[in-house]
Amino acid sequence: MIRQLREDTRAMCERDPAATGCLGVALCYSGLHAVWAHRISHRLWNAGFELLARVFSQLVRFLTGVEIHPGASIGRRLTIDHGMGVVIGETADIGDDVHMYHGVTLGGDTNEPVKRHPTLEDGVQVGANATLLGDITVGENAAVGAGSVVTGDVESETTVVGVPAEPVE
Repeated sequence: MIRQLREDTRAMCERDPAATGCLGVALCYSGLHAVWAHRISHRLWNAGFELLARVFSQLVRFLTGVEIHPGASIGRRLTIDHGMGVVIGETADIGDDVHMYHGVTLGGDTNEPVKRHPTLEDGVQVGANATLLGDITVGENAAVGAGSVVTGDVESETTVVGVPAEPVE
């Protein structure tokens, strides 16, 4: 667990040019705190303590401004820069080394009990206030521009921008 905390902190230090030191990042970055807390709530959720997991995640939301449903699956080294307003839904699946900014929504598009939130593969970057909706996949090392609305799959190594989001060169 300590190794994972260090790994997460190091990833944030590497990705944020404003970071002045890893101790400051570990103590002051709400996005990082939300990811760490999610690891606890996710374990509770998977152990069958769903209500406790939801209550804990809502406390974390109140404290950090980041809402991550305990059912969401998050890989290693997720970094959330300026996390306020980030919402990650229950069936979201996030790979390793994903970086997102404030206001990102990984939302659902149905009320049915199915996979209804996005999958972000390894190395994806998501800009501020981007909205990704539904059971879509954003491929490895793809980028979603700030303010974009994504409702369809994004190929690996592709950058999409706009409303609706479209690939750019």
